[in-house]
Amino acid sequence: MRKSGSWMTIWDDRILEYIRNEDSGSPKKLEESGYVRVSKSHISRRLRTLAEHDLLTHLGNGVYVITERGEAYLDGEFDTSEDATESLVDETTENEESKFDSEGN
Repeated sequence: MRKSGSWMTIWDDRILEYIRNEDSGSPKKLEESGYVRVSKSHISRRLRTLAEHDLLTHLGNGVYVITERGEAYLDGEFDTSEDATESLVDETTENEESKFDSEGN
């Protein structure tokens, strides 16, 4: 089961699914596909937001690709809630500190 953050909309899953299936996507391609039935400007905003949360990467010229984190979210392996993101950051920091200490630095 996917764990959507409060910042996400119902269209975000569809956008991510489309980009995963097509290997990339742009506002124009998503709008033309009919898979996402909102305006191109709304799609553009959602793409930027998904990229800000590291679920997509912007390659330039409006083209986006899915990230490993985006794939993990679609597979139900990543919780996009803000609390989960903070937890992930804390866990990463702890792991780095532990590694630093074990190296005797």
